[in-house]
Amino acid sequence: MTDLIKQWIKEDIRSLSAYHVPDPGDMIKLDAMENPYLWPESMRQEWQSQLAEIPMNRYPDPSASILTSTIEQVMGVPEGMQSILGNGSDELIQIICMALAKPDSVVMAPEPTFVMYQMIARFTNMEYQGIPLDENFQLDMPAMIKAIETYWPSVIFLAYPNNPTGNLFSEQDVRNIIEMAPGLVVVDEAYHAFAGHSFMPMLSEYNNLVVMRTVSKMGLAGLRLGMLSGPSEWINEFDKVRLPYNINVLTQFSAKFALDHDDILKQQTDQICVDRAVLQEALSSFENIIQYPSAANFILFKVKDMNSEAIFEALKQSGILIKRLADTSGPLVNCLRVTVGAAEENQAFIDCLRKILL
Repeated sequence: MTDLIKQWIKEDIRSLSAYHVPDPGDMIKLDAMENPYLWPESMRQEWQSQLAEIPMNRYPDPSASILTSTIEQVMGVPEGMQSILGNGSDELIQIICMALAKPDSVVMAPEPTFVMYQMIARFTNMEYQGIPLDENFQLDMPAMIKAIETYWPSVIFLAYPNNPTGNLFSEQDVRNIIEMAPGLVVVDEAYHAFAGHSFMPMLSEYNNLVVMRTVSKMGLAGLRLGMLSGPSEWINEFDKVRLPYNINVLTQFSAKFALDHDDILKQQTDQICVDRAVLQEALSSFENIIQYPSAANFILFKVKDMNSEAIFEALKQSGILIKRLADTSGPLVNCLRVTVGAAEENQAFIDCLRKILL
């Protein structure tokens, strides 16, 4: 069997590890940047009553036109721009790479960043070039400029805010990259709801810019729905790669229903921003903790002179799951990432952390 696998499975694929998601069991789950809040009971009941009328025996609208129109309105897509939807942002990243995967084409991104940029580049036979961020997790512009001139990338991915660092890059630096990039620039705004800044209004300024978003962090992670917006010339080409019926009927209906109640989703994301400030203040009370600025719904931090693995395991043993970043060198060494949960979850995390550190 081993010889058969070696013969037919690409070496790039054999060298990868599968994207692992741990089973949280009954633990307090603060590892996946999810919205901790449920919908109000009246909203859930209304959704459930309407859900029963969905025609499960029929294929979904192949272009999800009604949902697309709604999400464009809620997300503030500028007039004249076009959008396609994906099964989460991951599918949209895959669509982009598949469409751009000419021989010797290059995907570029600053690092550390969302791991799927590199993984999908390798899945689609593209070369990947990661350019380290500076010591403040900002874009190293001399290095980025040199890399763009050297590798002439087909696409540059910029997570904004960045994951796992949580910070926003300088707007002017991002603009400079868009202006000098020979190919496409994708600004990935998965955490736009918490950031207070967006490149969505700037789509009409550049012919090589597209903006990607997801509803996952807004409380709809279970639906797996992402959106890519930009000039029609790009979107039309990407739509040729999109598989038919990629957004199922339950997702189309449920997302439309939720976005029709956008005021509720906004109240929740506003509350998470408040909860984030409280959690940041609590972390700042520990003299031996270094935390980094966040414009997302998570906080990156490290503990001085203490191994992150020990802290992660101690929290886990106490029923709290956060994210341990596995880097053994570089800027993320010994770092941990905690999602902003509900107030009682955040307090349980802080109380447990205090017992571990004191």
